[in-house]
Amino acid sequence: MKEEYFKWHSPNLGKDIEMLVFGHAGYPVILFPTSMGSYHENKDMGLIDSANWYIEQGLIQIFCPDSIDKDSFYNKQIHPVHRIENHVRYDKMICHEIVEKVKNNTSSGKVVVAGCSFGGYHAANFAFRHPGYVSHIFSMSGAFNIKSFMDGFHNDDVFYNSPEDYLYGLNDHELWNMDIVLGTSNWDICFDANLKLSKVLSDKNMHHWLDIRQERKHDWPVWQEMFPHYLSRIKFF
Repeated sequence: MKEEYFKWHSPNLGKDIEMLVFGHAGYPVILFPTSMGSYHENKDMGLIDSANWYIEQGLIQIFCPDSIDKDSFYNKQIHPVHRIENHVRYDKMICHEIVEKVKNNTSSGKVVVAGCSFGGYHAANFAFRHPGYVSHIFSMSGAFNIKSFMDGFHNDDVFYNSPEDYLYGLNDHELWNMDIVLGTSNWDICFDANLKLSKVLSDKNMHHWLDIRQERKHDWPVWQEMFPHYLSRIKFF
């Protein structure tokens, strides 16, 4: 499996960012890490290996960027307004410094976004904020409301980064063109969050698959099962 390491100075973040890329060709998949996870977490925890067949066949190319959660949602040393501002900068980095550079690697001109746990939030939030760039969302055990990180603070940036809040007001036709998968389990700590987002999507007549696995925990083994299963939904040719 081809593996490449990239490091660059992000103009949007004003700091260096690191990323691993797996595969030599194929549909671009942006794979976010879990809470405060690093760019190599998905490799270390076996999620990349679970998709090995797709990578080796040249069907997908997986991009694993670093997170900045320690500077945004999890940074209790700064005011919530600065936490959400840092996240907005991260969203811009993902969009302008990664997605816009790789989306034309496929004829659709779009990417897949995926992630586990808080990475599932990042995937869903990016997709719903930028529906013209995303063909598929694979959220595995994600949660979709960031209010708990804001210590009661609220502004437009907080609202427009909590999908279960802002989705009701969106009408971009591209939202109805996305393949949306919400993967969870009946033992998942984020089970209720997935049920709630599924209801929001249903209320807007947005087709999606709420995949509920039985008797599985919020942990890597079930995500390793989900990820290759969901990748099979991509129309490669």
